[in-house]
Order: sequence, then structure tokens, then C-alpha cells
Amino acid sequence: MLRVVVVDDHAVVREGLKRIISEAPNMMVSGEASSGNEAIDVVRKTPCDAVLLDITMPDRNGMDVLKQIHTDNPRLPVLVLSIHSEDQYAIRSLRAGAAGYLTKETAPAKLIEAIRKVVRGGKYVSPSFAEKLVLDLEREGRQPHESLSDREYQVLCMIGSGKTVSLIATELKLSVKTVSTYRARILEKLDMANNAELTRYAIKSGLVD
Repeated sequence: MLRVVVVDDHAVVREGLKRIISEAPNMMVSGEASSGNEAIDVVRKTPCDAVLLDITMPDRNGMDVLKQIHTDNPRLPVLVLSIHSEDQYAIRSLRAGAAGYLTKETAPAKLIEAIRKVVRGGKYVSPSFAEKLVLDLEREGRQPHESLSDREYQVLCMIGSGKTVSLIATELKLSVKTVSTYRARILEKLDMANNAELTRYAIKSGLVD
């Protein structure tokens, strides 16, 4: 019996995921959490074979949660679930220790397949994204935004989607000064002058939906 811990801050989404898992043969939900800190605690205390982790957490950056779970138990496969497209966060999630990446849009149809694959030791991304990864490997050089930290990258995506520094600060529960510092670092690393240039770059690079 495969045991799965489900982590999502929305109760309705959690219930839907739990139902899909519970209805699958030889699979059960052994625990659940609604926040990043709770997720780390539950995974530490609950026997499980895989973790289904929403990357957007209200109290703690989802990438930080992923890294902590991976540090605590490197062999435990974590399948990241996100509203964001694969182009935005899949590679970063895999580099941070995720065993797979699944968008919430495709989750109902692919969830069980993805869980079984990562439990077997495989990696899960959509076939179309796997093809894109191969094409990207054939290209020389790294994209400029790959030099950004996870938090800087998150701020870049939010700026690219039209959010102000104050709104970003509110959503990430950071001070405006801290977000402004991230913005300044992004501008320096990407050699850009203002938000308009960052927005154009984010759109051109496919970092925003």
C-alpha cells in the first residue's frame, strides 16, 4: 500500500486530491498539511512513500519547504503540484530535490500515474515539457534569469505579471524594503534599468502566463 502525504493550503483542493488517491488501487493518504511549516512537521512524523506538495504556501516559500523535506529525507520522493506552468517552476523544483512536477490543471488525469512513477524512482514531467528540456540542453549557454536565487526569481515572475513592490511584499509576507532589495539585485544581475524592462524580459522568456 503506497502512503501519500498531501500538502495544500486550500481545503477543497486537498479533499479532491485525497479522493483521487483513496480511489486508486493500493494507495492511501497517510497524512495532510495546510501550510509549509505543518508540512515539514507532518512529513517528519508520518510514515509515507511520497509527498504531494503545493509549491505555493501561505506561511513559507514552497521551494524552502521542498528543500527542507529533501534535506530531512533525500530518498523520499516529493511530487510538486502547482498552479504555475512547467516553464516557470519545474526546473527549479527538480534542482531543489523534487522527483516530479505536476500542474493543477493536469493533476486529475495524471496524478496517480505521476505518484507511481516517482515512488518507483523515476522523474515525472509532462511529455511536452520533457521534449522542451531536451531541446534546451541542445542550446548553448544559460538564460540570464538562471543566475537568480529562488526568491529573486519569484519576485521577477511577480513583477513580470504586473504586481507592484508593495503588493509583492504583502503576498510574500516580506517588508517593502526587502522586496525592493530583491528587485535591485534582479536589475543588477539582468543588467536592466526598470520594471518595464523586467516585464518585457519575463514575457519574452515565457516566465509569466
